[in-house]
Amino acid sequence: MLWGLEMTTATRLDETLRFLRSLLLTPSPSGYPDEAIALVEDEILGLDLAGASIERTRRGALLLTVPGSSDLHPRAVAVHVDTLGAMVREVKSNGRLLLTQLGGYSWHAVEGENVTVLSVTTGERFTGTIQTDHPSAHTSRAVREAKREEDKIEVRLDIRSLSHDDTIAAGIRVGDFVFLDPRPVFTETGYVKSRHLDDKAGVAIAYGALAALSAGKVSPSQTTRFLFSVYEEVGHGAAMGIPSDTEELLVIDMAAATVGEHQNSDEYSVGICAKDSSGPYDLQMRKKLTLLCERNGIPYRVDTSTPTTLPTAPPSSAPAEMRVWDSSGQAWMPATPMSARISTASGPHWTCCWPT
Repeated sequence: MLWGLEMTTATRLDETLRFLRSLLLTPSPSGYPDEAIALVEDEILGLDLAGASIERTRRGALLLTVPGSSDLHPRAVAVHVDTLGAMVREVKSNGRLLLTQLGGYSWHAVEGENVTVLSVTTGERFTGTIQTDHPSAHTSRAVREAKREEDKIEVRLDIRSLSHDDTIAAGIRVGDFVFLDPRPVFTETGYVKSRHLDDKAGVAIAYGALAALSAGKVSPSQTTRFLFSVYEEVGHGAAMGIPSDTEELLVIDMAAATVGEHQNSDEYSVGICAKDSSGPYDLQMRKKLTLLCERNGIPYRVDTSTPTTLPTAPPSSAPAEMRVWDSSGQAWMPATPMSARISTASGPHWTCCWPT
């Protein structure tokens, strides 16, 4: 149920999965949002959402406003289009590329991954593979023993390049974007396996809800804004762009963990996060979410989340109203007119602000 809209298993699932596949195949590491945002915008414009308006923020995010039966208590839904990725840090003397991460992940998780390097200067794209600087077990023991650290990881390009000058001549420069291959697989048993389901699966869920509104020719009970942010993976996703009159915010993001030690989430339930390392989230909102699940037969699990990093204070440049930490968006959220009390959920996975 989306604030009063009854949704069944026939809620345009095929259309939502088609959208998800297209989005997964569209690169969007933090800092490179335009292709994915254009795709999302085009898809939304293809829906019949009476009275809806759409705009781009200065930061490149997409803000959709869907009029409701009432606009007395405006609500918002936030998802993020950006994903993990990398950028060229150095063109090495052997023609290979040293990387710097966009977002935080383990180098183990991308070793052996195929990538595409986008030349920001020319627009040309080059494929390659992430590997260690000693990738062969036949020639070096380091392949088993060496730590996977930034200075030991490189991209070997699929071009004939044996030197720094060869790679530069091809058009690759420091600051070029590196896209990790998503490798999406949609199985006959109903599973989706892919990189970047964080948070493109969440974006697809938001799109599916909008498609349901369109198909049913109905409006939400309150005017609702949908923010598709583009900088979540680097720490300031929905910190900007939420209209100031928003009274309730729902953030759809990935679960805290489904296989981690001491985690209660699983892949078959909505995960409602009760706290992170900053403290508990709003109990009223948590109860509201669990009640929605129970009334509509939606499996759910309450879980807790401990972010790997948590600032001790808002950024010094943040305006006075930005005082609430969103562990999903990894950013300080507006505390007014919303309360500093927060509730989150993960898994299609929500982080919510509740009015005072």
